[in-house]
Amino acid sequence: MSEQKIPLAGVVGAPISHSRSPRVHRHWLNTYGIQGYYIPMEVASGDLEDAIRTLPKMGFVGVNVTIPHKEAVMAIADQITDRATLIGAANTLIFRPDGKIHADNTDGYGFITNLQQGAPGYDPKSGPAVVLGAGGASRAVVASLVEAGVPEILLTNRTRDRAEQLREDFGQRVRVVDWVQAGNILEEAKLVVNTTSLGMVGKPELRVPLDGLQPGTVVNDLIYAPLQTRLLKTAEEAGCVTVDGLGMLLHQAVPGFERWFGQRPEVDNATRAAALR
Repeated sequence: MSEQKIPLAGVVGAPISHSRSPRVHRHWLNTYGIQGYYIPMEVASGDLEDAIRTLPKMGFVGVNVTIPHKEAVMAIADQITDRATLIGAANTLIFRPDGKIHADNTDGYGFITNLQQGAPGYDPKSGPAVVLGAGGASRAVVASLVEAGVPEILLTNRTRDRAEQLREDFGQRVRVVDWVQAGNILEEAKLVVNTTSLGMVGKPELRVPLDGLQPGTVVNDLIYAPLQTRLLKTAEEAGCVTVDGLGMLLHQAVPGFERWFGQRPEVDNATRAAALR
């Protein structure tokens, strides 16, 4: 009788050295005493399909996928969940025993779960949400806000065309606002989400005027380096409820870990500490 294989998982991207996912998954593997490994793998775009198809033969049960491969893996997968199709990108692959590659997107799940944990009093149906940015993360956020019943999503992006594309894909509840007007729509928002990289370490600051922020508005920045961005600091001073971006990273990792290693992990303070180490 052959011994059971040690399950392998990991994250595929380029570059990959900055990823915090290995720390999170290693923490969970140790916490639950699971024999398994989670490995960061830098894979160039030209090698992506070869690499993905080789991994199951090496004992991998699945991988996370990060920039710049989230869209490209959709063409490699055999089965794609509805939410990954809607978002147009996948961040979680499951290699099934029958050889099929199953693609999912857990970013929206991670976003909404983080929001519920960080701002438990927030009711999505209470009023409009302002979403800054129209990239891949924004698509996941908009999809989950539509599903949660937000009545109107005011979407603004530095290049308007990308925002218009999202409106086309997600329908009438999305209203596109010019980037220069972004500061003027904050007053009516019950929720403000920054999905851009503005304000991140090594990137330009978010220059949107923030004096329209109202006390009690929930403000979520998806950036987690730094943990407290200028947006969150200003929002806190204005009496807003602030939610940092680290929780989204942690919660989006939960469904993949559960599928690969057979244990649903808990996102707690120890998990946050492991990610920040």
